[in-house]
Amino acid sequence: MGIADRRQREKEQRKTGIIDAAECLFFSRGFEDVSMDDIAREVELNKATIYLYFKNKETLFATIVLRGVQILKEKYVKCMEKQVPGITKVALMGQAYYQFSQEYPDYLRMIHFYGSERFSRENPCTAEIGEGYGTCRMILRDAIQEGIDDGTIRADLDPFLTSMYLMISFMNILSMEHKWKLVIEAEGFSYEQFTSEFFRFITPAISSGDNSHTVDVRDLKSSGFSLTKPVSNQKKKRKKS
Repeated sequence: MGIADRRQREKEQRKTGIIDAAECLFFSRGFEDVSMDDIAREVELNKATIYLYFKNKETLFATIVLRGVQILKEKYVKCMEKQVPGITKVALMGQAYYQFSQEYPDYLRMIHFYGSERFSRENPCTAEIGEGYGTCRMILRDAIQEGIDDGTIRADLDPFLTSMYLMISFMNILSMEHKWKLVIEAEGFSYEQFTSEFFRFITPAISSGDNSHTVDVRDLKSSGFSLTKPVSNQKKKRKKS
């Protein structure tokens, strides 16, 4: 390996080290409570060195957000590659989003926070993040189109609009404020049951209704769909006032 190649490798390793250190801090403290000085101390570098790699804290935060978006995109691609009907792919993608929220809650939190007005549209990573998240939605759109083509999804639905309805639903359900989770629990349901019921609710809504293609999410176990058990009809009895 030549000197130039070695230096390039060292440079990439240093950059990765900065990202890893910043990721740990952002995960544990959040964006507002982490400074570039904190990151410099964590990675044991001069702050000026970090600025050679990243313009500001916002750009570094966005770089980590991209890591999370890439993981979600890979999960969607795997769902799309399965040899199953379109409506099954849609259900699997919804489950993949849920699994992503459980396996990588810090990435999901950062993704949602990045979508706030706190970040500048001029950030060089904004377009790339939008493209990555947009790719996930387009994969979902293509699965919906497959379902329309194979007869498992209603032909009167527009693939783009339906993908938007579903992605926005996924995002809102998985970023639900704690107070709403308490409301659900007060009625005798767990948050996991609530998310499962969404799939049991939405699948018949987009299904073609053709008897030969009738789909129930409980029948998708062989395809890898298994979020939680069906919700029991027995709820907690409400306290009488």
